[in-house]
Amino acid sequence: MKFIHTGDWHLGKLVHGLYMTADQRAILNQFIELVGEEQPDAVIIAGDLYDRSVPPTEAVELLDEVLFKINVELNIPIVAIAGNHDSAERLSFGSSWYRHNHFYLTGKLTNQFHPVRINGVNFHLVPYAEPGLVRHLLDDESIHSHQDAMKSVIGRIEETMDHTEPNVLVGHAFVLGGESCDSERTLSVGGSGCVTSDLFAPFSYTALGHLHSPDAIRHNKIKYSGSLMKYSFSEAKQRKSISIIEMDEKGEFGIRYRTLAPRQDMREVEGYLEQLLDPDFYQNQNTEDYLKVTLLDDGSLIDPIGKLRQIYPNVLHLERKIETIDQKKLKSFATAREEKKSELDLFAQFYSQMTTADFTDEKREIMAGIINKVLKEEGLK
Repeated sequence: MKFIHTGDWHLGKLVHGLYMTADQRAILNQFIELVGEEQPDAVIIAGDLYDRSVPPTEAVELLDEVLFKINVELNIPIVAIAGNHDSAERLSFGSSWYRHNHFYLTGKLTNQFHPVRINGVNFHLVPYAEPGLVRHLLDDESIHSHQDAMKSVIGRIEETMDHTEPNVLVGHAFVLGGESCDSERTLSVGGSGCVTSDLFAPFSYTALGHLHSPDAIRHNKIKYSGSLMKYSFSEAKQRKSISIIEMDEKGEFGIRYRTLAPRQDMREVEGYLEQLLDPDFYQNQNTEDYLKVTLLDDGSLIDPIGKLRQIYPNVLHLERKIETIDQKKLKSFATAREEKKSELDLFAQFYSQMTTADFTDEKREIMAGIINKVLKEEGLK
């Protein structure tokens, strides 16, 4: 059996004030073409179809179009669950009759753990659910964390699991040891949002969503699909791919990856303003990409973002290296002000906080003279 593992589409995503719907439409059109080429037995979507519980109209329309083309026009079964960004109730709408066309969408977790069987493989759908909901649903007062909840859910699944056939769990969780990024919403405070990898031992393959990199965890049988696109600059260096799994009747599988090309990449650029505006620097780049620019210049600059956007219209974030360095020192400076120090010592510390230049002996002498003159004029010395 061959199935495609994807997830974390986050339709309706807003990045630095910019809706990504047009970019998502472009890359999902590529995804539909890929599905048509591969002709899998099923497409798995491991949660976070939307970016918020009440998505924009355009995002709802886009999801409807994509699922229709895959499930109805290409006649390929879809297995999907809700993630922590989705509204379980909204995604559950219509699920009872979707199944007649082999569209298996589970928005809300229930206490009925019947797998979806496709071509000899059992898919166990475990949508995202808070521990409190699982505790109530399973009537188990011992459930207080995501670890407790997942352990209890998998225990119920195992009660009726057919171990003579391959079993695939489709879930949305943060496996302990996984690498996160800025665009992923924290599941809970501290470590209570994590689950351990040993819980998934009963399954031939665990198809997860939530972490946005397919390399988020190194495990033989537990895999993240990663997001379709980059949704924050913390993902700028991540590879994005579609996972294609081919599984035999014993549950042994091979995995390969295919990449999609976004209209505009999300990149980080660092340099001096003059360098970034030089045609020799940017002529071989896609200047339409979404950029985070870090300037290395010292001293004042006049309208740097305006100048940059004449060349790079999609600069989404601009910062200066000197400012990021200085910010690290601000707390210690605030503390120093409360200490009894001379005016010259306070200025020397202020100077080191606000610049990266050395406060030389020559500068110290000049500043000492100025401070003495001001104190005398004010009658304080």
